[in-house]
Amino acid sequence: MGEITLTDIERLGALDEADRTFQMTEEAFRTFYELTARPVRVYLARLTGDDRLADDLLQETYYRFLRANVKFETDDHRRNYLFRIATNLVHDHRRKPFIEVPSVALPEVPDAGAAAQNAERAARRLDLHRAMRQLKPRERSLLWLAYAQGWSHEEIAGAIGVKTASLKQMLHRARHRLATLLNRGSQS
Repeated sequence: MGEITLTDIERLGALDEADRTFQMTEEAFRTFYELTARPVRVYLARLTGDDRLADDLLQETYYRFLRANVKFETDDHRRNYLFRIATNLVHDHRRKPFIEVPSVALPEVPDAGAAAQNAERAARRLDLHRAMRQLKPRERSLLWLAYAQGWSHEEIAGAIGVKTASLKQMLHRARHRLATLLNRGSQS
């Protein structure tokens, strides 16, 4: 049997009206997914620190996005709404009991010169990772969206649900706290 599409199922009458809440065509959704899935996945992985959890939350994010039955004015509005869903899912997940997962050792690099450079880069990344984990979830979100994703203040404010004026102060405080944590870590 060939691939069945949403349109085929609708023609067969397998979906009732309650399940027909999608505002995008299948082709439009595929295009939107291709443009947004990687940044959302990276965002979720950075916030959670767990690749498998990020994959699960990514899937739930798109499911909730499709089921939301919201009409969007612009592509930016659609993208911000998607990131807001992702952010809320991370917050919801954090409310659940936490189980610590042991970290995995980095593989060794055979070349001595490259190994020293890689070790230094890995140490900086590890310092940044440790400092980011010490930040509050909202601070991590702000810094990630601003500097890793390159979003404007207006876009970030729309995604996390705050006013732009408040966001600027929150972002300043998050940067200052991260710098303090990184300085404290380098002095150790």
